[in-house]
Amino acid sequence: MGSRRFWAVAAVIWTLFGLITGFQVWISMITHGHSMPRLVSYYVLVWAAWVGMTAIVVWLVRRFPIIPANRLNIAVHALAACVVGVIHIVYWMAIMLLLRPFDVMTTEADHLRALDVLFSRMPLELILYIAALGAVQAIDYYDKYRARTTETAQLQASLNEAKLHALELQLQPHFLFNTLNAVSSLVRTGKNDDAVTMIAGLSDLLRYTLDRSGEPRVTLEEEANTLRRYLEIERVRFADRLAFDIEIPDQTRHAAVPTLILQPLAENAVRHGLSRSAGKGRINVRAFRENGHLHIDIFNTGTLDDRAPRGIGLQNTIERLKQLYGDAHQFDIRNEGGGVKASLSIPWSELT
Repeated sequence: MGSRRFWAVAAVIWTLFGLITGFQVWISMITHGHSMPRLVSYYVLVWAAWVGMTAIVVWLVRRFPIIPANRLNIAVHALAACVVGVIHIVYWMAIMLLLRPFDVMTTEADHLRALDVLFSRMPLELILYIAALGAVQAIDYYDKYRARTTETAQLQASLNEAKLHALELQLQPHFLFNTLNAVSSLVRTGKNDDAVTMIAGLSDLLRYTLDRSGEPRVTLEEEANTLRRYLEIERVRFADRLAFDIEIPDQTRHAAVPTLILQPLAENAVRHGLSRSAGKGRINVRAFRENGHLHIDIFNTGTLDDRAPRGIGLQNTIERLKQLYGDAHQFDIRNEGGGVKASLSIPWSELT
């Protein structure tokens, strides 16, 4: 309520009230020949004073709110209404004697019956005080509600961000340990050159992870390049039994996707494909835009055992998508076309 906008609105309301009242009185007395500018100015000055009275109401509401109801606070406002009314009526009479808006018809000071004027105008002053009190209390209540709502939304956003960060922290060691285990296996079998190649690839992937730390989204092109590096590492691990293809059309390269969203899906494809077979396998990744969404399909040879528990990488991917997109995303993994297909759909947005 302390904003400039509030006080500007209050000034406009009371000024309009004075203008309307002044024009009404002038029209009703038009045959009397009173000066229209003087008469209207008189009423504008009378009712513009309620901007100051409103300031008193605001000050009292902050210290003695009427919601929830409290006898002491109600008594304070009842007394304040009477005092404010008296002050404004005295000011009203002073302006009248000073401007003499009704010319010779204006009451002279020695003929003015102050008590009669006070009692006749007090009901209107009390009504105006109650109206101002209700408006100020309503605005104050709304401001507090909006502040609580904003604070709740900020807290929820912070919690969501913390959850996402926790999921990413779980995913990174998981991937690191898996790759290091693969390097260890290569070293034990004497495939040192392949181990060095895998370590170099792992270094690139870790650098990508560190460089993108704290960034919830990256371009699809960046994710695709990282996925390609990961699959090259897996191809070394499986002695060239892995073939893969990544199809990213030019129009989708700048699409925004969650950081490290593809690697866990590819890892799941490897686990359900090559890891369970002695033969060759393939992984196909395809992205396309449709109906305002980015669609990504990852297909791999092999079968999906619906009874098997989901790995931490896949489970974290699902949780991250929920945190980022809520009900606006779709994710499905199923047996299809002689293999396993993971389908992801998220709202379309771009990063430059």
